[in-house]
Amino acid sequence: MAHRLVSVWQPFFLGSDSRGAAVDAARELEELGYSRIWFSGGFGENVHPRFREILDGTTRIGVASGIVSIWHSSPAEVAAFAQDAERAHPGRFLLGLGASHAVMVDGDGTGYRRPYSKMVAYLDGLDAAGVPAGRRVLAALGPRMLELSRDRATGAHPYFTPAEHTAEARTALGPDRLLAPEVAVVLEADPAAARAVARQYTAGYLSLPNYTNNLRRFGWTDEDLAGGGSDRLVDELIPWGTPEQVAAGLEKHFRAGADEVAIQVLNGGDATAFPAGAFRELAAVLLA
Repeated sequence: MAHRLVSVWQPFFLGSDSRGAAVDAARELEELGYSRIWFSGGFGENVHPRFREILDGTTRIGVASGIVSIWHSSPAEVAAFAQDAERAHPGRFLLGLGASHAVMVDGDGTGYRRPYSKMVAYLDGLDAAGVPAGRRVLAALGPRMLELSRDRATGAHPYFTPAEHTAEARTALGPDRLLAPEVAVVLEADPAAARAVARQYTAGYLSLPNYTNNLRRFGWTDEDLAGGGSDRLVDELIPWGTPEQVAAGLEKHFRAGADEVAIQVLNGGDATAFPAGAFRELAAVLLA
């Protein structure tokens, strides 16, 4: 695709109780020139209404689910939402789907079986309901899910991955599929302070086997994965520093084949606060 789109991935859009604050933040991102807003939503009975609220409150910016869990929302429910959003806002809603994690499905993981087969069946259901492959993207880490992203979706939305994975994903997807990795960043020039903020984020993800197994495929060791991540791993996963230094870290993903990078600004884990200043600073460098 050879795009170089800069998007936003931010838990604030689901974490904020205020519809008005979420829409106001989305409008500012639209005016700054960001291409799309990603956030999670679909771990309950239905797709979260916040996606539609932001679509209704803006005019151009794309909105994507990153992700809807295939274990918690049925294909029929998701299809109804996606089709309604497409009718109201053609081409602006991208349905991101993912197999999630065992601990998020039922706590002890006993109900988390054959996630790849579950995804195939789910996509069959979306096909039957009339949701086109071009309006959906898969959260993909391993080779089989990347191939499924190529064959049954418009592309892949990897999460918590180094640029090495982006290069592998581009090879698996081929040149014509969307590759839009999430990349968390910290706007902080002091190494100790930046890594401390980063580890508040990495510690939780490094407890999930889907992510740690993926990192091990690229040579990261148990020592790297312990304690919230070694300095080397944190620095590779989380670009930090000045806006220019963060931009250099994001550039690694573009050079590796990303069409779109979805930036998640880390602000100490507060999903109720929108880091508007950080996105303004980054826009001045990335979107000028």
